[in-house]
Amino acid sequence: MSLDLQKASRETIRKGSKSFAAAAALFDAETRTDAEMLYAWCRHCDDVIDGQQLGHGMAAPDPEAARERLEALRAATRSLFAGVPAKDPSFAAFQRVAERRRIPEWCALELLEGFAMDVTARRYHTLGDTLEYCWGVAGVVGVMMALVMGVAPDDAPTLRRAQDLGLAFQLTNIARDVAEDAANGRVYLPAEWLAEAGIPEAEVGAPERRPALFTVAERLLAAAEPYYASAVSGLARLPLRSAWAIAAARGVYRQIGVEVLRRGPAAWDRRVSVSGRAKVWLALQGGATALASRGRRETERPPLWTRI
Repeated sequence: MSLDLQKASRETIRKGSKSFAAAAALFDAETRTDAEMLYAWCRHCDDVIDGQQLGHGMAAPDPEAARERLEALRAATRSLFAGVPAKDPSFAAFQRVAERRRIPEWCALELLEGFAMDVTARRYHTLGDTLEYCWGVAGVVGVMMALVMGVAPDDAPTLRRAQDLGLAFQLTNIARDVAEDAANGRVYLPAEWLAEAGIPEAEVGAPERRPALFTVAERLLAAAEPYYASAVSGLARLPLRSAWAIAAARGVYRQIGVEVLRRGPAAWDRRVSVSGRAKVWLALQGGATALASRGRRETERPPLWTRI
């Protein structure tokens, strides 16, 4: 793999997600490189759909242009899995990772289907609908990450735990970013929950709705907890350094939700983040969790939503 591609992928993750970059630094060198390549491709596809750069500066919605970009991504993805050498650096990097880690084509296409939900401005009536979106943009990424870490493609129980962590991450992201998303015309909260809280979907981002909106965010973060818990049981099936990195990432993302809850209705006055010092502490805790997982028997997975 070209060192230029490795460097570009590492720079993408550094600028696009400081939390994920910090966790990825805990992987062994080969796993870290492949994880960064995977992230760079996912970030590239997301940016292409939204007309943004590294998750920032979303362009004004143009549904027709977004649909065209989505179809181009689908075609390029099918092409790389057909063995056609990719020209775009992000696709070239992902092609190598997919070959080396046996990532199936359906995983990549499922990610694009998640982005398609944004393109078509899909509405989410129930928590199940929201979780289906979370699967497309994050749960399937968890599955691909598990494959990068050496999990066998037929190890459904472990892949399911990886999916669960992706779902938990995205539920947390939705709670943190709900006001920003609403400003961009996107509402991922279950419509039936909003109705119960007395919030019209068109007013999700309105400042006067913040107290009621916080009750819905609380509910969403509570829904994420069983998925965070489920993910812990999958750590025992990962190499120790990978388990450490994933446990650290789990701690950081879960802390984002904790901070949203701490701020209450003021959670959307400024973007919630986790400080560098807190990340170090959570990484240490993640190491302890990873070590403890070595002698732990896997518990039965609770009856949670799943696509695996």
